[in-house]
Amino acid sequence: MRDTLPLLAKVPFPAIRRGRLDTLQINVGYRCNQSCFHCHVNAGPNRTEEMTADVADGVIEFLRRRRVATLDITGGAPELNANFRRLVREARALGVKVMDRCNLTILAQPGQEDLAEFLAENRVEVVASMPCYLQDNVERQRGKGVFDGSIRGLKKLNALGYGRDPALTLNLVYNPQGPSLPPPQAALEADYKRVLGESYGIEFNKLYVLANMPIQRFGTTLINKGEFEGYLQLLQDAHLDANLDGVMCRNLISADWRGFVYDCDFNQMLDLSLRRGARERVHLSELLDDDLKGNPIRVAGHCYGCTAGQGSSCGGALKEAAE
Repeated sequence: MRDTLPLLAKVPFPAIRRGRLDTLQINVGYRCNQSCFHCHVNAGPNRTEEMTADVADGVIEFLRRRRVATLDITGGAPELNANFRRLVREARALGVKVMDRCNLTILAQPGQEDLAEFLAENRVEVVASMPCYLQDNVERQRGKGVFDGSIRGLKKLNALGYGRDPALTLNLVYNPQGPSLPPPQAALEADYKRVLGESYGIEFNKLYVLANMPIQRFGTTLINKGEFEGYLQLLQDAHLDANLDGVMCRNLISADWRGFVYDCDFNQMLDLSLRRGARERVHLSELLDDDLKGNPIRVAGHCYGCTAGQGSSCGGALKEAAE
């Protein structure tokens, strides 16, 4: 895996600072039942990094002390972590909204047969990877058999009320196949709803479109194909200053499986730690009483992936969110 940070660090990006913290995103480990081409985490079945019970305790304490509104749980396949369900239950008991970044096929994995029911029982918002509504495109990006498994997962969630019951939110996530910007979110969402509805009877709430980040597995592929500089230039040329106000890092922090904190999940994958004063690396336990508002955000060339065109964040296109 080639490190893209030396290339990205040479690219200037506008200085930005934090606003009010409302979301804690945690990566509970890099183990996954899939190995997707676009994965910025480089997750897969052979990864061993896992959040421990002690770090999970620290996450709950942080939610309790800081009264954060949303816990966004990601991975890998976050559901494979032994502490996943306890984190969900305890966060919900605190009145915290919980989001699960789910790859859908995990719902049928051995030992996870009751996962969909657990998510519904705890009113967890499911944000599900679904890079296309066509089988060939999905399997080119995520592997053979993943499309059928994803359709089965979506049908199972629908049967429990997801995408239909207002209390059970089901959002899908689209990533481009290669080094290109995603299409307009609203138009693509309409296509998804039409095709998935007519072909499979599937319903969902929203589609989020995300640009691929030139880091980890995808970044390495770009370098190997000689496409890295061209893609980075595409992102820079499409940059809009208006998107700077809406980037997710203004109101979110990302904690890794060890509890160390970053300005966003992408910075986490580049090991660009959140800086606080003279501290080069900050642990979640050090921020229990520390207001981060106004703290400078660490930036590099990959940040253009969030500000290009319609913008991109964990909640989809920034333009759509603003409207």
